[in-house]
Amino acid sequence: QDYTWEDHGYSLINRLYPDVGQLLDEKFQVVYNLTYNTIAMHCGVDTSMLRRAIWNYVHCVFGIRYDDYDYGEVNQLLERNLKIYIKTVACYPEKTSKQIYTQFWRHFKHSEKVHINLLLLEARMQAALLYALRAVTRYMT
Repeated sequence: QDYTWEDHGYSLINRLYPDVGQLLDEKFQVVYNLTYNTIAMHCGVDTSMLRRAIWNYVHCVFGIRYDDYDYGEVNQLLERNLKIYIKTVACYPEKTSKQIYTQFWRHFKHSEKVHINLLLLEARMQAALLYALRAVTRYMT
């Protein structure tokens, strides 16, 4: 909460490497906002809460929490097998297997599972950047 991408990371990286912050922010936003408005066989679904829960859960796994987010949503929206998959891919990618991939969201399309991976990896990259940029900020002050 004390060091966010929007408030701190974006401006610092732009100061160090002009235009890189904008490119990274666009990359994060494209993945975060990507949706077909479908879940499994249901069309016309607003998936924003699910996408936000996945993004914030990845950040939470790395110790980044936001005061303005209700983490009860994570437990409501993310089944246990999905949380195991997210934590495994984010923290122990070498332990990722087809078995844990097939155990979550059994009735969902592979494209939806790929989207989970995109969200997961971009959120993980942003979390790593936040830690690195926060260390640079502390060094500079």
